[in-house]
Amino acid sequence: MSFAKAAAELNVTPAALSFQIKALEEHLGAPLFRRLNRAVELTDAGRALAPDAKAAFEQLTAGWRAARRTQDHQSLTVTAGPAFTAKWLAPRLYEFAQSHPEIELRFSAALRVMDFARDNIDVAIRFGFGPDPGLYSLALAEEWVVPVMTPQLAARYPTPQSLSDAVLIVDNSIDFISPPVNWAAWFDMMGVAVTPTYGPQFSQADHAVDAALAGVGVVLGRRALIIKDLAEGRLVAPYPYPLRTGARFRFLCREGAETRPQIAAFRDWILQEIEKTAHIADAMIFDAKDRK
Repeated sequence: MSFAKAAAELNVTPAALSFQIKALEEHLGAPLFRRLNRAVELTDAGRALAPDAKAAFEQLTAGWRAARRTQDHQSLTVTAGPAFTAKWLAPRLYEFAQSHPEIELRFSAALRVMDFARDNIDVAIRFGFGPDPGLYSLALAEEWVVPVMTPQLAARYPTPQSLSDAVLIVDNSIDFISPPVNWAAWFDMMGVAVTPTYGPQFSQADHAVDAALAGVGVVLGRRALIIKDLAEGRLVAPYPYPLRTGARFRFLCREGAETRPQIAAFRDWILQEIEKTAHIADAMIFDAKDRK
């Protein structure tokens, strides 16, 4: 509501701006603004035009950005949840950067589902069930949860039954999964009747894992978030009987964008990193007859 500020924003003179508005009003055949003393306000016609004009310019801007991104082969903007970013992406990024120094990586760790056009995103790593209409969607490794703890605690709790004396850390971040994937479901799957002692509850999965790493207790760790700690011995799974979640992490981008060099490189790198720890997943026992 200031011609002077609008002119400054558009980097034109106030006279040029006034000329453009006058031409627009003549084309419409009605005034868009009431000129007051040191102020302006919208007329009825102006109020009718403003919302759709704003939306049209935003859509044009989004399309322009999308078109520009097809010509950009050096930058890559990725969004993922805070837990996946902290526990999976961040510890491995050095290797990707070493292999692809030509790609400038940018990350946005957020639980909010971002819009590829509006938020200028190239790749999203999302956890859940999908579907993902209108997007290229690649399901990553199967997700499951399994009790994990430090090696010191594992010596104190040699059997699932002994967990009745353990502090059980609760990860509430997957409460949306149905049927539930929680301690009660795991004990039921194992056929173990215990009266558990629940410890701290966390809304973020990485915080729950961090508590287990600190020796606070035992957590039902999600595969993607604990696999590196298992591989490097910081955590152990003394009873390798995982509970399937049904949900998956998915690699998402716009349809057709998966062939862009930096997106293809990032996707292939993720698959290679998953393969490095596949032997740990292969050691897990999913057959009910093998449970004790």
